[in-house]
Amino acid sequence: MSRVPSPSPLAEMSSGPVAESWCHTQIQVVKFSHMWTISNFSFCRQEIGEFIQSSTFSSEANDQLKWCLRVYPKGQDEESKDYLSLFLVLVSSPKTIFFAKFQFFILIDKGEEIFKIKFNEGHHVYRFVQGKDWGFKKFIPRDVLLDEDNSLLPEDKLTLFCEVSVVQDSITISGQNHRKMVKVPECQLASELGGLWENSWFTDCCFCVAGQEFQAHKAILAARSPVFRAMFGHVMQESITNRVEIIDMEPGVFKDMMCFIYTGKAPNLDKMADGLLAAADKYALERLKVMCEEALSSQLSVENAAEMLTLADFHSADQLKTQAVDFINSHAEDVMETEGWQAMVASNPSLVTELYRSLASAQGRCLGPSRKRLKQS
Repeated sequence: MSRVPSPSPLAEMSSGPVAESWCHTQIQVVKFSHMWTISNFSFCRQEIGEFIQSSTFSSEANDQLKWCLRVYPKGQDEESKDYLSLFLVLVSSPKTIFFAKFQFFILIDKGEEIFKIKFNEGHHVYRFVQGKDWGFKKFIPRDVLLDEDNSLLPEDKLTLFCEVSVVQDSITISGQNHRKMVKVPECQLASELGGLWENSWFTDCCFCVAGQEFQAHKAILAARSPVFRAMFGHVMQESITNRVEIIDMEPGVFKDMMCFIYTGKAPNLDKMADGLLAAADKYALERLKVMCEEALSSQLSVENAAEMLTLADFHSADQLKTQAVDFINSHAEDVMETEGWQAMVASNPSLVTELYRSLASAQGRCLGPSRKRLKQS
């Protein structure tokens, strides 16, 4: 087996994409040809489906791989009876499968010149196994071949020429790119801002939540929340003292809200979604609000549907409200048996009225047009 020379990998080029490693696969192909002359061709008396076979041939690179040509002078079958059929046959091979391309020509010897007339394209790769043939049932019409004006049978000789390209083996070599690559580090902005919050670096304001104090940064809060921007941007008590008292929020909810403000993440969304929804609504954190709506929607059940609807209505969480209304419409009888429903009826009758209208509308769509409308139609 010949050694494949090392190619110039893309990684070594002066321009273009750069890779840390490279490989090159070379598929080794052996090319050879065979010529077969059949004298007195017009005297061939084979019937449809009967063939003449050439001697076996092989390439110098692999003499264990033996081939032959097979000609059906009057066609291989009834469909090709008006044609000459020509095939390449793998007679014997050391391996189970070989892949090859081939082309057939008819040679015409005219004095000092020999013409190669090609009747097929050799682009397709065929899968050969021992005894398998590939070729063309309708290689050339018999009337064209036998027509003396075409001169394809000089002195009544048919000379066939076959070129074969066989896949012998494949070799893959690989290597590493020795040129130093420029690696751009990933953006760490969220974790770096989170570090400012966690470590209370360079803080300039303080929040007191249920007796616990939290240091923060006015610029970051103002950039993330229009409520904080207004609070610190106007002459208010908070902007003068840089101290904010929060009495309607638990410390855990406040910490998660601040984590979202600094990093874009809410660590305990599944456990504190209701509290965070209220905080997001209060400080106009719209993305956090929708994240809470999504988490609460996945928690809807018969027992909490009425409470979810009340919560969504109070905080103008439209997407959660729609989900809750649809859920109650689908489980109306069960939901109306819960304590949450009774509490909503007592505390928010207008919301119950809105829900009944939605339920009536949904039932109307299911029942179809009214009787009056049906009579008119």
